[in-house]
Amino acid sequence: MREPTGGAGPAGPTWRGAEPPEIALGWADYLRATVRGLLIVLLLLCGIVVKLLVLLVERLFRGGRRVWSPAVTQIVCRLVFVILGMRHAARGARMSGPGAYVANHSSWLDIFTLNARRNVLFVSKAEVAGWPGIGLLAKLTGTVFINRDRREARAQPKVIEARLLAGDRLLFFPEGTSTDGLRVLPFKTTLFEAFLSDGLRVHMQVQPVTVSYHAPRGADPAFYGWWGDMALGPHLLRVLGARRQGYVEVVYHDPLRVAEFANRKALARAAEARLRSAHPSEGVA
Repeated sequence: MREPTGGAGPAGPTWRGAEPPEIALGWADYLRATVRGLLIVLLLLCGIVVKLLVLLVERLFRGGRRVWSPAVTQIVCRLVFVILGMRHAARGARMSGPGAYVANHSSWLDIFTLNARRNVLFVSKAEVAGWPGIGLLAKLTGTVFINRDRREARAQPKVIEARLLAGDRLLFFPEGTSTDGLRVLPFKTTLFEAFLSDGLRVHMQVQPVTVSYHAPRGADPAFYGWWGDMALGPHLLRVLGARRQGYVEVVYHDPLRVAEFANRKALARAAEARLRSAHPSEGVA
């Protein structure tokens, strides 16, 4: 999810070795980070308990159909931004019917950003399951873990296809890594193969979603980006302790009908172009 890699963008292909300058935190910043962190942890724990209870009710009375539980995730994620004091804006209609989302990837904040408006199941590399805190949260929210070993590449689309056929609304990060948030990397096309299977192709849609983080006034533009070898702890402190926050904007584009594309590469190119069209790196707000 965070491997450093090259790509086009404002700083060219050399951005991957750079990180935002260190910010000296004062006692007020540490206090603010501690309070916000504790409130978010408490919120997540309460959310987990409520969601488990709702899932039980759904199993008993709705045959396991997730009728109410997605709302719990959305409410919790929206409240995270309230605690942070960070504005969350969204535009564009979320698709209806079977389909998957593809989005650009900048930060651990993406989990909350994308679930705040539409409950989704993330598709992530298997290593994330072992990450402290984030791995547990990912498991509890139903993340689909895949092994990106080249030897298992052919099996991955089958796993994805099975989940989509089961009705799960999956979200992919086709860049294959997180960035500084100032660019969109070329999409990897392997997992798009699942969308073109005989069982999915006719009815399947892919909706591109552009996520743009805007740094607090006066802060480094990559303030919210988490990539490469950046440690999670300092980044959490910086974001949680910020006296003044920026905002995040999510744009839902018109869905692409998979049946209209000849192969996964054509589908991936179209999704990438549509996503880029609303990203600040392309000069469009």
